[in-house]
Amino acid sequence: MSTTASANTTRPNSPTTDTTSIVTGQGRGLRRHTRRVEPIYYLFLLPTLVLFTLAITLPAVMGIFFSFTDSIGIGEWSFNGVTNYIAMFGDPAILQSYLFTFGFSIATVIVVNVIAFLLAVGLTSRIRFKTGLRTIFVIPMVISGIIIAYVFNFLFSNSIPAAGAAAGIPWLSTSLLANPDLAWVAIVIVTAWQAVPGALLIYIAGLLSVPNDVYEAASIDGASKTQQLTRITIPLVAGYVVINVILGFKGFLNAYDIIVGLTNGGPGTATRSVAMTIIAGFNSGDYAYQMANATIFFIVAVLISLLQLSLTRGRNAL
Repeated sequence: MSTTASANTTRPNSPTTDTTSIVTGQGRGLRRHTRRVEPIYYLFLLPTLVLFTLAITLPAVMGIFFSFTDSIGIGEWSFNGVTNYIAMFGDPAILQSYLFTFGFSIATVIVVNVIAFLLAVGLTSRIRFKTGLRTIFVIPMVISGIIIAYVFNFLFSNSIPAAGAAAGIPWLSTSLLANPDLAWVAIVIVTAWQAVPGALLIYIAGLLSVPNDVYEAASIDGASKTQQLTRITIPLVAGYVVINVILGFKGFLNAYDIIVGLTNGGPGTATRSVAMTIIAGFNSGDYAYQMANATIFFIVAVLISLLQLSLTRGRNAL
């Protein structure tokens, strides 16, 4: 009798033992989550934090401060409130630069994503030499933007007009860069040529993440290649499309070097971006005025970043 009682009290699966182990495990979990951060981590973080503050945060705060003054960048200055902000919203040159920048960014995003997605579909299919072709298509991404711009400037100004004149095509016999209505087309072409490889890599990663079993099941059910593309591929890589669109749009808003190399903002101010307008103002003594412009542009970039976070939230599994 006593032996049985002793055996019952020492069973490994007794409720008392389980409760003790659970409580102990929870205690360890709580201790693990509330463990303090080692000071050495802050020591490693400090140099980067100091450099970021001195190189990014402090200049940004100073710029926002001077946007409420009449400073020309040097010498004496005085506060003028929101005068610069009111003036810039009525400045046709600034409004034109925003209109061009947003229009150019939207057009380039569409061109880049359509071409990059189609190339990604082709380069992930069962074709020969696809590894070598991927390498070739990525090359434009590693070339400096200003070099690309000067090369295409020569092509648009000399080679293409000569070919158009020889072929008897009037609209092609003159440079696109000299046409105020079509210069933006040349900028979109060149910018897209350099930006497609980056979007291409993201799309390739997205397409390779789709299981082959899905396509095999669709083929067994009689789905055509077009149906597989529209009903399987595109929905499953929708997260990558959103990422490419948002990142591309933010990047194209800051367009500068390619535009400088192609048109330098011309003809006239037809292709002057916001970044070019801000830098031109700094060089001409409109420091505080263009700092107000830069502050508004910064707010726009932050809003787009918040939009990106809201659209990509929950897509980490892709």
